[in-house]
Amino acid sequence: MKENTEKLINDLKIRVEQVKQQAMILENENLKMLNWKPSKSSWSILECLEHLNLYGDFYLKEIEEKMLKGKTSEPVEVFKSGWFGNYFANALAPKQGAVTNKMKSPRDKVPDLSKLDKKTMRRFIKQQDHLLALLDQAKKVNLMKIKTSISISTFIKTRLGDTFRFLINHTDRHMIQTNKVVKDYRATNQSESA
Repeated sequence: MKENTEKLINDLKIRVEQVKQQAMILENENLKMLNWKPSKSSWSILECLEHLNLYGDFYLKEIEEKMLKGKTSEPVEVFKSGWFGNYFANALAPKQGAVTNKMKSPRDKVPDLSKLDKKTMRRFIKQQDHLLALLDQAKKVNLMKIKTSISISTFIKTRLGDTFRFLINHTDRHMIQTNKVVKDYRATNQSESA
């Protein structure tokens, strides 16, 4: 993938803002809905968001630390993905607004299956604010020279631009999942009350 760096960052920021707005709307829903699961094997809305929080705990810290170390790198006009980073970012991207390829989560990124509360939502929204601030800072650094570790191996590194793409594609993927849970919950509860 090759794209104008400023356009890439601005597009990513728009997507993060949309996710944040969606989470703020979900925050107003009742805990019954937020903890409801369409089936035993699927995740609730709060479990999806807690899963994203666990990734955010790793990636936001990793991005921030690497950007501080690489703050003297000059930004480039065009960002070019690395092969590995582009592969992972594309693998997690939802296809045509749907999640078509299911993936198994690493054990340390599976949410605790006990009931979660609205603190999970607030933490998620706070992480989206942090991500927006990091994207603003990213305008001043080289998204190709700064490399970050990935959560499953500190030995594998990806370009910062690819790390942002991966993280945001992953979030979009689970927000589509939460939308489906909302739709299923409303359909199930509407039929029960009829």
